[in-house]
Formats: sequence, C-alpha cells, structure tokens
Amino acid sequence: MFEKILVAIDRSPSHQSVFEVALTLAKALSGKLILLSVPSSDDPACPHLPTLNTNLYPLGFDRTVTEVYEELWQIYTQKGEEFLTSLVEEANAAGIPAEFLQVPGNPERTICATAQELDVDLIVLGRRGHSGLNELFLGSTSNYVLHHASCSVLTVQHHFTPTPADAPPPETKMAAETAAKT
Repeated sequence: MFEKILVAIDRSPSHQSVFEVALTLAKALSGKLILLSVPSSDDPACPHLPTLNTNLYPLGFDRTVTEVYEELWQIYTQKGEEFLTSLVEEANAAGIPAEFLQVPGNPERTICATAQELDVDLIVLGRRGHSGLNELFLGSTSNYVLHHASCSVLTVQHHFTPTPADAPPPETKMAAETAAKT
C-alpha cells in the first residue's frame, strides 16, 4: 500500500515527530523511507547574502560577497547532509531501508515534483500550525502539498508524538493506572 514513503523534513524542532511517524508507518507497512530536505531561503538557519559594509572589513579585504555567501551555503548544506545521514542511520538501525535527497529550491514545489518523479505512495510532512495572516502571507507548505501532490499526504502536527505499535491503548493504560492507585 505505502511502500515508498517520502518524508519532507527540515531541521526545525518538529522534525523528530515527523520522522518518528514516518518510521512507525514504514515498520508497520514494510515500507522504504526517502528523506527529502529542501534547503531554501525560507529556512531561518539558511545563510543570507551578506551585505558589504566597508567599516567592518579591513582595506585589504579581497573576498567577494558572493564568495562569502557560497562558503556559508556550503557549510549549511553540509550540516544538512550530516543531519539526514544520522536519520538514515537511525532508520537502518531500526531495520527500515532509507535514503536521503537534499534538493535546493522552493519547498512546496520541490516536494511535489520529487514525489511525482520518484513515484512515491505517500508524503509525510510536518505542519507548524500557521493560521490567519501568517498563513496568508507566509503560505503553508503542507497546504500546498496537500492540494498539489500526486499521491496521498499525511501531515503531522508539530507537537504530535506517535505511540509505539506495541503500547497498550490509552484506555487500557488509564485503567491500569487507576487500578494501581486503589
């Protein structure tokens, strides 16, 4: 059913919830994870083109602003690869085949295009909960993907923590806790 699962992931605090949900699904369905990170200028951790203020640099400064930016971008993408590699290793340790892609661009369009290109069965991505004016002006990656993806989409709320498959249902756990108190 969901054999190829594309996990759109970034380095925000919600990434762990998204990854855990995808990992749980892949285990239950014998699926494969494809972790996708889309470095873009929308990411707060992304380097921005530095401005040249001659008061801050010595007269002999010979590096161009572009060279500085390219170096910062290289560091940023290298950290992204290290982050993704650690998640792939975690999935592999859990017995789940996984790989990663890091494709710079517009997150919304890149997620949809990659899903279609790789013919995935499901996209899993986070939802930060923008609403009102924030969503109007900033847009919503999850909303765009939900309406433009060529496959099923699962959005994970930023505070969601999956329950392990072998954990008792909440009502059983609550009954056990109540019985222990009496």
